[in-house]
Amino acid sequence: MAKTKRKKSTFERLRRGELNRNQRRCLARRLAGNDPGLTIIHSNAGGIDVGNESHFVAVPPDRDANPVQEFGCWTADLKRMAEWLKACRIDTVAMQATGVYSIPLYDILTGHGIQVVLVNAQHSKNVPGRKSDVQECQWLMKLHTYGLLRDSFHLEERMEGVRTVWRLRDRHVKDASRAVQHMQKALTKMNIQLANVLSDITGVSGQAIIAAILEGERDPWKLADLKHEMVKASREEVARCLEGNWRDDLLFELRQAVDSYHFVHQQMRACDRQLESFLASLPTRILERPHQPEGAPAATAKKAKKTRKPKKARRNEPTVDLTTALKRICGVDLTSIDGIDVITAQTIISEIGTDISKFKTEDHFASWLGLTPAKDITGGKIIGSGRRKVQNRVAGALRMAATTLLESKTYLGARYRHLRQRLPSYAAAIKAMARYLAVLVYRVLTHGEAWVDRGAAKFEQRRTESELRSLTAKALAKGFQLVPITATS
Repeated sequence: MAKTKRKKSTFERLRRGELNRNQRRCLARRLAGNDPGLTIIHSNAGGIDVGNESHFVAVPPDRDANPVQEFGCWTADLKRMAEWLKACRIDTVAMQATGVYSIPLYDILTGHGIQVVLVNAQHSKNVPGRKSDVQECQWLMKLHTYGLLRDSFHLEERMEGVRTVWRLRDRHVKDASRAVQHMQKALTKMNIQLANVLSDITGVSGQAIIAAILEGERDPWKLADLKHEMVKASREEVARCLEGNWRDDLLFELRQAVDSYHFVHQQMRACDRQLESFLASLPTRILERPHQPEGAPAATAKKAKKTRKPKKARRNEPTVDLTTALKRICGVDLTSIDGIDVITAQTIISEIGTDISKFKTEDHFASWLGLTPAKDITGGKIIGSGRRKVQNRVAGALRMAATTLLESKTYLGARYRHLRQRLPSYAAAIKAMARYLAVLVYRVLTHGEAWVDRGAAKFEQRRTESELRSLTAKALAKGFQLVPITATS
């Protein structure tokens, strides 16, 4: 007899953000009573409603004559808040993760030895109706007292510098792309069709021609002589596309775009130097490999010797040797997973760090990334599922990594092509493949063993065996038996 799933309580559903308006109203009336019938988990809990200009803080009524107080946003006010909480014997507080406003408050409170629980605002919605900041901080305090709030993921402190610099560098890369678009727009306005003969206007030929134009050269034949010998277009074709109208305003627009492009690349190189310094300060991670039977390590090493074709360096690729640095601080090579290059690996490590023990299982990790469906369960049954809106940089990087596997002649490439055929849309296949990549990342970082490709033929073999088992089971259920053709011939 199949087991019936245990129905989740109201408080479990509150922790998951699944209560509707009426259910939250009923829960508020229950919590407002003197004895809500719940066990107190945090007796010294407080609640903070974070704002732009001020913060409202609530403590239990027996700790201070004025249990709800307002503090300013200045550093001195935040320190005074921490001292008041310590005087009220508060050792843990709950507050909503409201963008960057909660960051300085979090740093000061943790510096004073107070545990801070950052709560997803969707999981701690107040009762509907008229709401004030005082009610909000008291509501957070009461929920935290009974242990009804879940803490958000916190990156380890030593990795915060790496994350800050890598995010900043990512913004510079996007700014560089916009500068290239502005260059192309200015050239098109002047009817300089350089993009029709050059695949990349930021390459050697494109930058040499644009620099000559900004220095005052207008002869299309002299400009065409600046093209690299590897350019497929002839000198006549290049010269023909360089005949345009040299308006002063458009030349000024082009110069501004070029200056922006070079400035952003200077900023990227500065980020590379700072990133190299932060990575060098991180300790080396040594993982204990699981014991393998005699003879197994040699076979594994033989497979691992398979070399990949070196990829062409990308335009905005860091000047730092990220491959060696990441392998040292992770204790394992994440780029051994097909589809995950060094840029994707750096994004993953800068966002989650090297210690992923905060995620109990690989399913918890995939759920945090938003790569699993949101299931609506009632009475132990799944009555519906939908999509959860989750903005996560790691999930975005894994989705991009999944798309690169389309033409890959590897086990993961075969799996992705199978998902594209089986699932209803390409977006669903990308999400499913990204989830599998997330699972592999979790396993590699947890067990310390690099991924070894088994080849596309291995996946096709396993899929054929699975289909055969399924057909055999269906035939037996209908009273038939499958017999191979070779046996009857």
